[in-house]
Amino acid sequence: MQKRRLATEKQVLALAIAALFAGDAAWAQEAAATDSNNVVVVTGTRVANRTALDTAAPVDIIGADSLKNAGSTELNQALSVALPSLNFPRPALTDGTDTIRPATLRGMAPDQSLVLVNSKRRHASSLVNLNGSIGRGSAAVDLNTIPTAIVKNIEVLRDGAAAQYGSDAIAGVVNIRLRTDRTGGEGTITYGARITEYDLKNDNPPAGGTWAGPSSRKRTDGQTGTVSAWKGLAWGDTGYVVLAAEYKDQAHTERSGYDMRQQYAKVNGAYDPRELTINRFNAWYGDPEMKQSTLFVNAGNTYGDVKVYGWASYQNRDARSAGYFRPPQDSRNIQSIYPNGFLPIIAPQVVDYSALAGATWTSGAWDIDASLGYGRNEMTFDIQNTLNASIGPSSKTDFDAGGFAYDQTVFNLTGVRTADVAGLASPLNIAIGTEARREGYQLHAGEPDSYRYGGVVLPNGTPAAPGSQVFPGFRPANATNAHRSALGAFVDLEANLTKELLASVAVRGEHYTDFGNNLSGKLSARYDFSKAFALRGSVQNGFRAPSPQQQNFTSTSTNFINGVPFEITTFKPTDPVAVALGAKPLKAEKSVNGSIGAVLRFDPVSITIDAYRITVKDRIILSENLTQANVRNYITSQGFIGVGGGRFFINGADTRNQGLDVVLNAPYNGGTAGHFDFTLAGNVNNTKVTRVMTTAQLAALNPAPSLFDRVNVLTLERGQPKNKITASMNWKLGAWASTVRATRYGEVLSPGTTPAFDILLSPKTVVDAEVRYTASKQLTFALGADNLFDTYPETLPPSLNTTGNTPFANFGPFGHSGRFVYARANYAF
Repeated sequence: MQKRRLATEKQVLALAIAALFAGDAAWAQEAAATDSNNVVVVTGTRVANRTALDTAAPVDIIGADSLKNAGSTELNQALSVALPSLNFPRPALTDGTDTIRPATLRGMAPDQSLVLVNSKRRHASSLVNLNGSIGRGSAAVDLNTIPTAIVKNIEVLRDGAAAQYGSDAIAGVVNIRLRTDRTGGEGTITYGARITEYDLKNDNPPAGGTWAGPSSRKRTDGQTGTVSAWKGLAWGDTGYVVLAAEYKDQAHTERSGYDMRQQYAKVNGAYDPRELTINRFNAWYGDPEMKQSTLFVNAGNTYGDVKVYGWASYQNRDARSAGYFRPPQDSRNIQSIYPNGFLPIIAPQVVDYSALAGATWTSGAWDIDASLGYGRNEMTFDIQNTLNASIGPSSKTDFDAGGFAYDQTVFNLTGVRTADVAGLASPLNIAIGTEARREGYQLHAGEPDSYRYGGVVLPNGTPAAPGSQVFPGFRPANATNAHRSALGAFVDLEANLTKELLASVAVRGEHYTDFGNNLSGKLSARYDFSKAFALRGSVQNGFRAPSPQQQNFTSTSTNFINGVPFEITTFKPTDPVAVALGAKPLKAEKSVNGSIGAVLRFDPVSITIDAYRITVKDRIILSENLTQANVRNYITSQGFIGVGGGRFFINGADTRNQGLDVVLNAPYNGGTAGHFDFTLAGNVNNTKVTRVMTTAQLAALNPAPSLFDRVNVLTLERGQPKNKITASMNWKLGAWASTVRATRYGEVLSPGTTPAFDILLSPKTVVDAEVRYTASKQLTFALGADNLFDTYPETLPPSLNTTGNTPFANFGPFGHSGRFVYARANYAF
């Protein structure tokens, strides 16, 4: 079977290369349009001049104005309010995930959607999300490394496309298309702040108890200033160079609760007077502090029959977020260093850069496209305002905890041509291509004091906690430098079989040096009964290769259990301890996607309705922390002394996602009342974990530990809105314009370890509004508010917020920072 599959992939690759050099990829044409439905799309089809409503799969187009006319300058946030099927939760107290927050499409994992820039694969971030939030275990592309100023539009294919684009395209594809202007430009200054009030009192205090703290709290924080600009320049007679730059300065938001814990030890049996004066709003719980600088350039020119193109980007992001507050008498504190306790700060620095160069030309009947691109994301951790309690009073308070990096090199060669075939109602569009990719993942250790045990024993005889508090550093034993390569080839055919029936088929073979081979196929069709009504659908199998981050991430911390030190580790799947517990080398996730939809056009109104079903087999998950006593004893019996267990990545679950997307667009010319554009869009999604595997080794233990417990199962099934509806209106009359948008987020479950600790987050509607005034041809002012009515999710009960630090669940789909009021000035030049 394996030999037959490899032979098939070699045949596909040979066919692709032979066809390419027999003749050449149409880099899909771009065209101006008056509305998004008539914009020529290049995502999901390799046929030139295909518009959004003419495709065999649903494609959303988000223009530059839609991205600009919002308070947030984050690309992920702008997409989440434009697309009901895309969600962007904003968890806090989640280490590096506070800084690089992933987005999801159709309820799938963040790494199950492919991100392209100008139809070329974008590199992922180096961060693996490890905490109990949406996207746990994934390493996704950080869309916020791309400034909105450089974006011409974004095409989102809501359909699986692994046969067309390769790994990761299970849920869909996000294709960011860059500006190609030869003239013009714009500078933008945006400044805003969170002006908000939130409730602290929970309606369900402990039985027989009362709420002792304040009932609400007013805040003005999260001040954010963004300065951005883009400029188009002519390069010779036909070329262009677009330069874009952005600087963002964001203060943190603080939505902590009132900490009612005893902070100081009693003095002669009486409470310390400082209990009455200490600040009990002692945590940062919200958005991180951030300073971010981004540069981006996109260029292209034509020399005879050859068009050259390329782009490059660089971003530096310095962020600061916090862990849980350590009270003065906490055993992890040293009061001679922090007499009033301390709030440890996690300060990641992210450096992200990329470059790509390519050329298109015509050879015979073929249009050829060749490109070579490189991208790298680095993340290092500085842990501030903390200590290593095991070292004692001489401990440092600032530690280099190490970090990691991911890099990707991609070569693409694609050929597109048309051929007249007897019996077809249109020329047959033929696309053949190959992609070679090399990926690398590196992890480096922190300084010794960030992870070592210094020998201090507490007065009660318990060893003090080792390592820098809140984030112990990576150890030399964790250091990794791993690489892999992948080679793929595809054939993509599309044509009208009859005047009414459009059909396409794609086949793609891939070979990975670390896990083997994959063959994917896709069949899609569309039947136009009339200009007003069409049906479309697709069926395909797809895959997602295990990421180098999932295969190679590892970290270790020392925990003392009954005074005995044990090493608790996130193991590589190939580590001998993980293998002893039943881990195996990771293999690709396999998916089967089916969709059926309708397109209705009642000029100028359009409606699209698309139902989908996505099943994933052998989904890669991060296991539970396996540190139970019987697990430790079993590990010891296998010859591993001092190992206290841990967790590892494993192909551990099967899932099924099914749902419905509906989009209605309706422009309206109101004459003297102005021009209106109405959009109503919705997504209904249901996720089910259909199988959770175990290992023979763990199943033999009594009691058998869970490999993937109810919290993580319910996070997949109910941790994202079961439905989401967006209604928006754009209005323009003379110098005035406005945008009003209401987004209703459906029910979400914040799961607990038992049903008694589950919290149901009820549906909430968030309203955004903006008013714009064009003072001159060049100058426009805007004033607006995101979350105008200051909506928050439910407040957690004290039983789930015992420290007072976290009054809201991290599963709130629109975050918990409240109203953001902003002003913006745009100057066109």
